[in-house]
Amino acid sequence: MIFELNEADRLRRDETASIRAELAQHVQAFLGDEIERMSSLPGLSFAQVCQPTKPTSYLYEPSLGMIIRGRKRVQLRGTTYIYDESRFLLTAVNLPTVTEVLEASPEASYLSLLMRLDLQMARQVMADVDSQSPATPAKGAAMATGPATVELFDAVARLIRLLDKPQDLIHVGPLIQREILYRILTSSAGRRFRETIMTGTQSQRTARAIAWLRENYTQPLRIDELAALANMGVSTLHHHFRAMTAMSPLQYQKHLRLHEARRILLGEEVDAATAALRVGYESATQFNREYKRIFGAPPMRDINQHRVAESR
Repeated sequence: MIFELNEADRLRRDETASIRAELAQHVQAFLGDEIERMSSLPGLSFAQVCQPTKPTSYLYEPSLGMIIRGRKRVQLRGTTYIYDESRFLLTAVNLPTVTEVLEASPEASYLSLLMRLDLQMARQVMADVDSQSPATPAKGAAMATGPATVELFDAVARLIRLLDKPQDLIHVGPLIQREILYRILTSSAGRRFRETIMTGTQSQRTARAIAWLRENYTQPLRIDELAALANMGVSTLHHHFRAMTAMSPLQYQKHLRLHEARRILLGEEVDAATAALRVGYESATQFNREYKRIFGAPPMRDINQHRVAESR
């Protein structure tokens, strides 16, 4: 399944052009020559690239991703999300993906921001919203794109302006963060996020299982124990887990292991067998086979190709 852009998205992109131009100046000045940098606001980071990138492993946390300039592809197993300045990317749980910047150049670099979501604050905002209009249950993956409206970009721009005013950021920042959460929770992409963070729902119980796997992916997977942790039956957990992540619990664990192994191989001077052991594989042969299935080439060939592409 592929989620692509439409005419409404193009119109929305035109409506936010002036706000994004201002944001681009702020973000580029903040980044300087850096590719990625965390801001003084915990969980808010910015990124820039000057050319399209090769597919790269990336583990999304519960977060809001917005593109200020450029276009990106995010692959979640069998689902592909293609989005640009007209849409935001909302992630409700930890999800291993493959990302690729599609549009970027030295003259017009790709610029984006990623804001980790405060789930406790989101629950408070959702309680206020749902007291007036109760939410309906959501279906589908725990990742979605939604409209990046003028109102949402305006709130983001006001928050970014506060980064140079620490005292204002302390007192006014949380109010703007609540506004941003309100915008995404009430958007077309917000239903799954609402369901996921609402205590006691099947989605929230499934999210508990996902969070446990994220922290313990190197351990052997015992599905009955995972289901008990989520307070669900095994078949119910399988159903909701696959709906939210597009994977079974075992497939999700494999993806976490393989994405982490790729990160280790790219960042450290270790061989494939060492990386395999560190992420929980007992068989190097199985690791090589599953790595190739996910990333298209055996581990060291994939890493060498990636390094050659980055050096150009």
